[in-house]
Amino acid sequence: MKIVFLGDSLTWGGYGGNFVAEIARLLPDHTIINAGEGGDTVVNLLQRVDEVLEQEPDGIFVMVGGNDAISATQPETRRYYRRAKKIDDGIVTPEVFAQAYRDLLTHIQLKHVLTWVGLPPIEHNPEVVKAVRGYNQLAEEAAKALNIPVLDLMARFAPEQIPNRPPLNQEMINLIGERSKSGWSDFETERQRGGFTFTFDGLHLIPETAQQVAEIIVQFLDLD
Repeated sequence: MKIVFLGDSLTWGGYGGNFVAEIARLLPDHTIINAGEGGDTVVNLLQRVDEVLEQEPDGIFVMVGGNDAISATQPETRRYYRRAKKIDDGIVTPEVFAQAYRDLLTHIQLKHVLTWVGLPPIEHNPEVVKAVRGYNQLAEEAAKALNIPVLDLMARFAPEQIPNRPPLNQEMINLIGERSKSGWSDFETERQRGGFTFTFDGLHLIPETAQQVAEIIVQFLDLD
């Protein structure tokens, strides 16, 4: 089978652990395509899904929502989403998210492509975690309305207690860009410094977590 993984930086894996690469290693008899792009919201996925469908995949695994929730709860990030991602006012509201998610899944299914939905995990601060849980619920509702299987990775990884950490801002977004370009990879030191469990910055997976995520997704897809 040819399977596309459609999502944001969590799927892209160029900054932190790469679960899609791990899935490709675990499923050598299948064609695995990484269609993740850093910073993407569901609006961006909807805009580029036709490019993905042109590759004629047998299935698409969709996972998005972290950036959407961040844009809604972390005002200092909205300049980035407005300028870099062309999002109106730099914010994806729950209403916009729900509609765009439904449109995205419907568009894929109309092409008779197998579809799966993953609900992303996050652990930066309580406000962001709460927002992502809310956006994940909207994604799950959209998927279940179309009888699409859902894998809740937030439930698998997010710790019960999340420390109060500073809001996300443009400075952190700039740091992500700088580190990505430089090839920085001191993930474990950063994880320990920030007191994180499965990420190194509250957002991006450490390599060990990416391996676990890959194993969970492969079991979930059940392609054998």
